[in-house]
Amino acid sequence: MTKILDQIKKANDIKKIDPSQYGALADELRTFIINSVSQTGGHLASNLGVVELTMALHLCLDLPKDKIIWDVGHQSYTHKILTGRQDQFPGLRTFGGMSGFPKQRESQCDAFDTGHSSTSISAALGYVRARELTDDDYTVVAVIGDGSLTGGMAYEALNNAAHLNSNLIIILNDNKMSISENVGGMSKYLNGIRMNENYIELKSDVETALRKIPGIGDSVARGVKKSKDSLKQWLIPGGFFEDLGIEYMGPFDGHDMNQLMRAIKTAKKEKQAVIVHVITKKGKGYEPAENRPSEFHGVGKFDVQSGEIAKGSKMTYTEAFSKAIQYIGTKDERVVAVSAAMPSGTGLTKFSKRFPKRFFDVGIAEEHAVTFAGGLAAGGLKPYVAIYSSFFQRAYDQIIHDVCIPDLPVVFCVDRAGIVGADGETHQGILDLSFFSSIPNMTVFAPKNLYELYDIMKFSLDYNHPLAIRYPRGEAFDGEQEHRAPIVLGKSEMLYEGEQVALVAVGSMVETAVQVKDELAESGIQATVVNARFVKPLDTEMLDHLAEKHNMIVTMEENVIRGGFGEAVSDYYMTKGSAVYVKHVGIPDEFVEHGNVAQLKTSLGMDAWAIAGKILSEVLL
Repeated sequence: MTKILDQIKKANDIKKIDPSQYGALADELRTFIINSVSQTGGHLASNLGVVELTMALHLCLDLPKDKIIWDVGHQSYTHKILTGRQDQFPGLRTFGGMSGFPKQRESQCDAFDTGHSSTSISAALGYVRARELTDDDYTVVAVIGDGSLTGGMAYEALNNAAHLNSNLIIILNDNKMSISENVGGMSKYLNGIRMNENYIELKSDVETALRKIPGIGDSVARGVKKSKDSLKQWLIPGGFFEDLGIEYMGPFDGHDMNQLMRAIKTAKKEKQAVIVHVITKKGKGYEPAENRPSEFHGVGKFDVQSGEIAKGSKMTYTEAFSKAIQYIGTKDERVVAVSAAMPSGTGLTKFSKRFPKRFFDVGIAEEHAVTFAGGLAAGGLKPYVAIYSSFFQRAYDQIIHDVCIPDLPVVFCVDRAGIVGADGETHQGILDLSFFSSIPNMTVFAPKNLYELYDIMKFSLDYNHPLAIRYPRGEAFDGEQEHRAPIVLGKSEMLYEGEQVALVAVGSMVETAVQVKDELAESGIQATVVNARFVKPLDTEMLDHLAEKHNMIVTMEENVIRGGFGEAVSDYYMTKGSAVYVKHVGIPDEFVEHGNVAQLKTSLGMDAWAIAGKILSEVLL
């Protein structure tokens, strides 16, 4: 028997499916996504929650003419399948394969590249204004989760959208989750709407009755619907969205195709911005994901039958950080931790349970998180802000203005620094060394292994200035345990002293540097290996020592070369007038696509074999 899904080869093919088969198609889509992600890893729970919503959008819109902008974009798998990319799923998030996020270069049906939170309404509003100025005619839809409404950029866009006199549909996909459970006032407000069955039933009954009036029913119903009557204000306190000037519809069952299609078709008729509020269940249709949505948000390979997720045997850097912050939390009651909606991903869950009054999850609001931490520090506490490297980018001004200018003792715990792999350009942490080290009053440290991460966390307790500690994703390097010199501000660590070539490596690249040393030894070169530790301030005493005894200094960092550690070293030598040759190993001036970390490093010439080959080609000339 031919599967319904096999009938969909390109955009709009779903419109050929008989409506009686929509439920079966939703089941097939979920089964396909579950089986695919179990083999490749990816975002599961969020995608399972929007299957019917995505189907309804595709049935009501004409792609690629009409535009769907997915906030974050991690929930776009059904969209990709319905636009003819089913056969690309074996390569999902792999090197050279299909991205896990919308990509304009991948399909005309992907209207906007996304990856970070709270951007969709702004992009959609831009499309609407472009549509007006070009006198075009297409529908624009932003799909944003309730978690993304904890981010300030969404409110900036809503404020701007209130002035529209043409159609913009904002689908509020409300599943009570971001990655972890939502927090804050908006979460409570939406929960109040969800729970207010009296209003929902009354609204439905009144509109149905009015529409039955012969001749004038529809127009009267629309008039009542648009009115700001006191009854609605009483039943839904504040009428937040409509008070802004944005039409509100809902809430609707996000898994009821009939409700969804009626709502979308009605919303398309509005001559203003309209929010269509839909309630969905994250992980729907797969019990392990329904019960553990945070674990199945971004998941590795797993067993479909048991729901058991494949895990490495070694401790990760995030787990090492988790242990370290709990330890210093027991030593100093001033220690507080701040998360931007990712306590699990950044290793703060155990701290939050152990010290609930000293843990703050501010939602997907990195800018607020940093300034809030500045206030905590000014108030005499010792805040640790744990955020992914690529998300710290969003708070650059606050780091400068609210922490570094007043020189406050905030510790920035920069998780997922360097090449993170499968999530691609929007998540690679390849810029943080450059932007953190460019700021006055900022100190930047990168541990070589998990023990050095423990040591810098202890050091940070008594350090009374801004400090960024950056560490990579995945299993923590536990080698070089015999080298554990005490941490001294601005001092690097000599691991192996040789001659001719000196490898000065930052953080995760120390392990690679040791491998390069071994490769060079096979060609008769006894290289020096230095663990840089501090990217800022530079250990100029060590750099002077290396210049005296070596012909080539090779800097190694998992960061863009431009503005990074290597350029700082070159600048120091040039300013001093040193003739020593400096070679940079790092990421060129380009974004890094998705793929396996090892494959990406090889493609960038950053694996040990490639680095050793480049050195030998120059040394042996």
